[in-house]
Amino acid sequence: MSDGRKPKLKEQDADLPRMKVELKEEPPLTAEQVYLKRKAEVAQQDNEDFSTYLREKAARDERQATQGAPTAQPAPAPRPASSKFNRRSVLTWAAGTAVVGEAVTLGYPMLTGQDIPDHGARHAGATSTEPQRHPIDRELVNPQADVGGRRFGDWVLLMPTKMGGGTYAVNLNTGRALAWISYWNYGDYNPISHHLCAFPSADPAKGFEWINSTQGGKNSLIYGIPTRVEAPDEGFNIYRVRYDGAQMEVMENVAETTGLGIGVHVNIDPKTAERYFVTDGQKDIAACFDRRTSRVIAALKYDWVPNVRNLSEAWQKGGVLKISKLYPDPATGKYDYRGTKGQKIEWEMVPMGELFVEEGTLPGDDVFSLCGADGTIWHPSGRWASTIVRLCGGQLILDAEKNFEPVTFLQFNKDAPNQYPVKKIDNDHWEVTFDKIFSPGHEIGFSPDGRFLCMMNNLRENNCSVFDSSDPDPRKWKKIAHIEDPLWVGKYPNPFHMVFSMDGSKLYLSILHPSPAASGVMVVDTNTWKIKKEIQGIGPDMQTLAVTYDGKYVVGVFSGFQRLSSGIAFIDTQTDELVGIWPSNGGHHDCVIVPRTLEHMKHTRSCTL
Repeated sequence: MSDGRKPKLKEQDADLPRMKVELKEEPPLTAEQVYLKRKAEVAQQDNEDFSTYLREKAARDERQATQGAPTAQPAPAPRPASSKFNRRSVLTWAAGTAVVGEAVTLGYPMLTGQDIPDHGARHAGATSTEPQRHPIDRELVNPQADVGGRRFGDWVLLMPTKMGGGTYAVNLNTGRALAWISYWNYGDYNPISHHLCAFPSADPAKGFEWINSTQGGKNSLIYGIPTRVEAPDEGFNIYRVRYDGAQMEVMENVAETTGLGIGVHVNIDPKTAERYFVTDGQKDIAACFDRRTSRVIAALKYDWVPNVRNLSEAWQKGGVLKISKLYPDPATGKYDYRGTKGQKIEWEMVPMGELFVEEGTLPGDDVFSLCGADGTIWHPSGRWASTIVRLCGGQLILDAEKNFEPVTFLQFNKDAPNQYPVKKIDNDHWEVTFDKIFSPGHEIGFSPDGRFLCMMNNLRENNCSVFDSSDPDPRKWKKIAHIEDPLWVGKYPNPFHMVFSMDGSKLYLSILHPSPAASGVMVVDTNTWKIKKEIQGIGPDMQTLAVTYDGKYVVGVFSGFQRLSSGIAFIDTQTDELVGIWPSNGGHHDCVIVPRTLEHMKHTRSCTL
């Protein structure tokens, strides 16, 4: 896993408190510190823009109130970040910033079936040895979790802890954590538990299996968390993990088995649940694995060749997206992409961070070839797969029945054509040529019936684009709508992750606000693609959403950008009201409700990111 390697620590760290520090001038910043400094500057501007948004929203609400319309209380503007930076503030600029607009957190009963041990009660001074004569009332508890009398159903919610280096599962019926696992115990010295997807289980409380991707390298250094680690371990492992009804255990490190160390989105084939994709946007590699044998069914590599060799224009002015099949070394039967090998950039493009690439503050060995292919989802039927290509603002549709051969490229920007054709060079190589790219994109998802396909247009457009994907031929799919709020100007607020209601009549979007402001959820009517409601102020870094398979609740996690408040939010799908928030540990930004049947797979992370 880590081959005995340990992260290198700084011998002397000026970022940690010292009794006497006498430095007349500071040494040059590292690449990571330059990135954090620039990130802080961007965040300050984002928060100023967000304050303007809040003022405009308050003005709109006041006008609506005058006309008799109900009003929503705007969240207070976030505290502006300091414009002064030094070596310490570069690493800790956000650590003490208060979260704004936090929703009221509702507690839940804490139940325990543990008896007080004999030595605990008697050590108060009692020394009697006489047997107890009167009957003892013994009661076995039956824990049931609820918020305001509401119960969330007999479902299991699985969540990675990102920087916490592990994963844990919560039983929504009892409110208890079923079990948790830490990948540090398996010799992984940089286990950034990133994304996951679970295989169906008839009774998840008694056991289930899942695939967990993990990042590595310098991804641990980009959140402004003070650390003595200077050279993190390589990481990038893929774990196949089993919960047996009592504890969790790693069954296999698939990266070690195959030589493919890729660490972002994971998605299981909803048709059979016998194969799954793992896709990595730092290496631009998507690979499909067989569940039972871990054999690599197909591996694709994506590379960008820009028309101009100028970072600020290298994607906007178009170029060629090259797709090629990868094969293992015949001698070893393995690929050569363990750890950080093959990564084009040294850390991920964080949400809303695509433009850091264009301005040159995200370093790497091969930045110009980056396209941000970091997720592959499945059509609910399992007939097609779709790889998101973030910097090209679209998705490459793959034929799951022809060894994932590329079919067409869907472009989601408003002023772009619906599709760009795929040119086949030979059986292992394909190309897509772009004249221009209007905006990067991010998260994607199919409706449960496969009729619609959505993608978030981040940054330059700031909307959610919708394709009609009902035709059997993907080359005939076309854009039909763009979901927009009149107040969405600039980067924020930004539609990010998504989930459809069980019947597909509503689309729930997590709406990302700039750190450390609290994010929320938007409810969209899929008959008109108009916004019905916005639930504001849930928590910072609101990301992945899931739906309970009885259709009653939408469950969302917020992670506090790895260091602020975190929790699990519950939304009633009948009223679209936030009914409660449970505490949650770990800086997760992903989750999945463990499916019980193959039918449930159409509503999981298999078909959305």
